[in-house]
Amino acid sequence: MKKLVLFALCCATLSSAADVQSPEVHADRTAIFRFVAPSAKAVTVEGDWRKPGETIAMTKDADGVWTATAGPFEPGAYIYGYSVDGEATPDPRNPFPKLRAAGVGSLLEVPGAAPWEVRDVPHGEVRILFEKSKALNGETRWMFLYTPPGYDQNPKRKYPVLYLLHGSNDTAAGWVTVGSANYILDNLIASGKAKEMIVVMPFGHAVPYGTPPGQGPDNTDLFERYLKEDVMPLVESRFRVQPGSTNRAIVGLSMGGGQSLAIGFRNLDTFDAIGAFSAAVPRDFERQFATELADPKSVNKKLKLLWFACGRDDRLMERSEGLHKLLEAKGVQHTFKPTPGVHNYAAWREYLTEIAPLLFR
Repeated sequence: MKKLVLFALCCATLSSAADVQSPEVHADRTAIFRFVAPSAKAVTVEGDWRKPGETIAMTKDADGVWTATAGPFEPGAYIYGYSVDGEATPDPRNPFPKLRAAGVGSLLEVPGAAPWEVRDVPHGEVRILFEKSKALNGETRWMFLYTPPGYDQNPKRKYPVLYLLHGSNDTAAGWVTVGSANYILDNLIASGKAKEMIVVMPFGHAVPYGTPPGQGPDNTDLFERYLKEDVMPLVESRFRVQPGSTNRAIVGLSMGGGQSLAIGFRNLDTFDAIGAFSAAVPRDFERQFATELADPKSVNKKLKLLWFACGRDDRLMERSEGLHKLLEAKGVQHTFKPTPGVHNYAAWREYLTEIAPLLFR
């Protein structure tokens, strides 16, 4: 009899667990997270929307289902996972993973009227290219590439190119699968707000992610070689691009923002627009670019646009503020936008929506 009772209890728990939905987004844009772990002692939601020091603790019910509610959220994409007794895990109930260079998270999409929503407009095409890299010793690398609507139907037309870089521990897919860069460009182009352009999204970890500092080449230096020796020649030989610096822009987020700033300033004759979102600004920027900063008239003549933004609660805000003060003191023309928000794609989608219409004008 005792065994029958235990069996019935187990079946009831399994049945209730099978019905668990996570995440559940409500009309008020709050979200409920659920995680089944009867034997766990502590579970928290680790979401990229949290401000520094913020903890989202979950509570356990009689069936061993842990629950927490967060929000309301602004419409956008958020990355989260769980900490289960100190061990990180994605949400096993969520069929939408966020792939990383190392590990995996889960995606929370909060709908709403926003520039990245799928609309009934002409859509561009996203292509995935796999090519061997000469700069990286023959390693096969992948990149995502967006061509605007009508690209294949206009064989004589050439386009400017935006090189769009992802952040640390992300992949070449990040700007499409989470950043919705293709939908943002579709909508901006359809409304006449942005120029038609090709967008190239290469894999930014030229040095394997997680390599300890000092045990390999500098990632930005090696990535610059890869970009200039492999990516750009490939794009310019296989796609119809307009030549010259006035038709090239480099923009990135976090690690990619730092790469954009460093590579852009090293190559002012190659790119005439630089954008950086929540950037990992090089700590030695002033020393590294002392020559350029000493000649602001030349920089201002070559750069049509130097634009960067960061959330006020972002851990990298101090670096962006420092760069703004430095450029201001040196007389380098730029736009700096402190905004609400933290270090996540919710902010970066907004920034891409704002900077894209400024490019190639």
